[in-house]
Amino acid sequence: MQVVCLDLEGVLVPEVWIEFARRTGIDGFMRTTRDEPDYDKLMRYRLELLARHRLKLADIQAVIAGMRPLDGARAFLDALRESYQVIVLSDTFYEFADPLMQQLGRPTLFCHRLLSDADGNVVGYRLRQPDQKRVAVNALKSLNFRVFAAGDSYNDTGMLGAADAGFFIHAPPAIAAQFPQHAVVADYAALRAAIDAAAAAC
Repeated sequence: MQVVCLDLEGVLVPEVWIEFARRTGIDGFMRTTRDEPDYDKLMRYRLELLARHRLKLADIQAVIAGMRPLDGARAFLDALRESYQVIVLSDTFYEFADPLMQQLGRPTLFCHRLLSDADGNVVGYRLRQPDQKRVAVNALKSLNFRVFAAGDSYNDTGMLGAADAGFFIHAPPAIAAQFPQHAVVADYAALRAAIDAAAAAC
């Protein structure tokens, strides 16, 4: 009756938009949820950049096809799923995630949808629901699950706060300092140890 909820980008895989910025040379795409707490503002900014540079969904997907999970992420997930049910709660999009999910052994993923036109231009996005990470954790707790969560960005703080225990991993120090109620771990071994300790205390 224990569930672990993990963020995806920055926790298990590199940040997609940062990799896209590197591949395209457009620094504006370096801005992520580590920099902008307002997700809608961030996405509107990204959509405007895509339109301005005439970049399409296929261009982003081509970059993602060449990406790999962070070192140790697959082994961490495989071992974690031997003891816990694991759900990845991400503000990425199903149109992005499949190649990375395949490399991670296809853990359960809750995320959002991108909207594109007939020419493949990204014209909008559809949230599965607002504040979906926090809502998902609260829903699991209402089903009598103990929930432990880990993330790295502003958009993870609702999830971490709602969980029975929440942890920062790979988080910028400035973000972690704003939310001192959440323990900071340095790597997957430390995160596993923290989850196990929290689970044993329940």
